[in-house]
Amino acid sequence: MKTSFSLSGLVRENVKKLIPYSSARDEFSGKGSVFLDANENPNENGVNRYPDPMQKELKLRLGELKGVHPENLLLGNGSDEVIDLLFRAFCEPNIDNVIICTPTYGMYEVAAGINAIENRGVPLTADFQPDVDAVLVAADEKSKLLFLCSPNNPTANLLSESKLVRLLGDFQGIVIVDEAYVDFAPGKSLIDKLDKYPNLVILQTLSKAWGMAGIRLGIGLASKEVIRILNRIKPPYNVNCLTQTKALELLKSEDSYKDQVKNIIEERDKLMVFLSDLSFVEKVYPTDANFILIRVNNARGLYDFLLADEIIIRDRSKIKSLGNCVRISIGTNQENTILRNSLTKFDLKS
Repeated sequence: MKTSFSLSGLVRENVKKLIPYSSARDEFSGKGSVFLDANENPNENGVNRYPDPMQKELKLRLGELKGVHPENLLLGNGSDEVIDLLFRAFCEPNIDNVIICTPTYGMYEVAAGINAIENRGVPLTADFQPDVDAVLVAADEKSKLLFLCSPNNPTANLLSESKLVRLLGDFQGIVIVDEAYVDFAPGKSLIDKLDKYPNLVILQTLSKAWGMAGIRLGIGLASKEVIRILNRIKPPYNVNCLTQTKALELLKSEDSYKDQVKNIIEERDKLMVFLSDLSFVEKVYPTDANFILIRVNNARGLYDFLLADEIIIRDRSKIKSLGNCVRISIGTNQENTILRNSLTKFDLKS
C-alpha cells in the first residue's frame, strides 16, 4: 500500500516556480461595460471580444449536470488538450514515465511521445480489464501518470470498478480515467470517488452523447488542487467564445440528450443481435459504449467492401490483440439499415 498521496511531489519543479500568464480578463472582478483593456477591435460583431478565460458560466452549468463544484472542472480544446496539460504539469521530459493500459485510445501514447515521456505499456487482460498487479510491477518512483479508459476505446467495455479503486489506492501517481463514453453506461462514472481519491482525474467530453464533436470541448474533473495546477499552465483563452456559447445552448436540451442516448443504445442492441447471426462474424464483444467491436474472418475485405458502398467503419486489426477486428459506430436508424443491407450482401458473398 502506498504512503499518503503527495501532489506537490508529483508537480514539475518549473511548474511550481512558474508565474502564470495573466490575461486582461483575469485582472478585474465585477461587471464591465466599456472594455479598453485587451487591445481588441471595439466594433461589435459577436466575436470581437476575447472569451471568458475561465469559462465561468459554462462551468456553472456543467457543475450542475455533473454534481461537482465549478472549481473541480477544467475545460479544454477537446480532451486531448487536457491530456497534454497533464503531461506538461507532472512529467519531466526524458526522466519520468507513464503507464498506458493497452489496447486503448491512441492519443495517450502520442501525447507521451510529443512530451518526450517514456510509455510503459501494460496489456489489458484477455477480457480487456486492467492487470492491476502488472501495472504496479511496471511502476516505479518516476511513474507519474496512469491512463485508463472506461468504457474503453476500442474494446467498448467498462473497466472493473474494484480494479480501478485498487489502482487509485496503490498507484503512486495520478490515475486518469477517461470516461468519454460513460453516458452510454449510466451510473458508472467515478465522479463520486473524487472526494476520496485526490490522485483521481476524470476525463469526459461533450463530443459523444451530447453530439458536440464539432465544437471540441473536453472536460477534466479533479480535486481543486489539481485543477489549480492545470489552470496555471493552460493557454489563457483555450476555449473560444463560439464553443462556450454553443455548448451553453445545447446543454439546455437535457431531454434531447437523454432521448438520443436512449435511441443510440436501442440501435446498438439491435445491431448486436444482427451481427451475431452473420457467418463471417467470429465474435461480437460486449459493449457499454456507442460502438461495437467485432472480430471477423477478413477485416480488410469487409472494410473495403463497405467502403465501396460509401460506408466508413474503423479497421482496428493492426492493433496488438485485436487481429481481424473492426469497430462500428452506432448511426441513425436509417444509417444502420443501410449498414445491415450492405453487411447482408457481404455475408452472401463470403
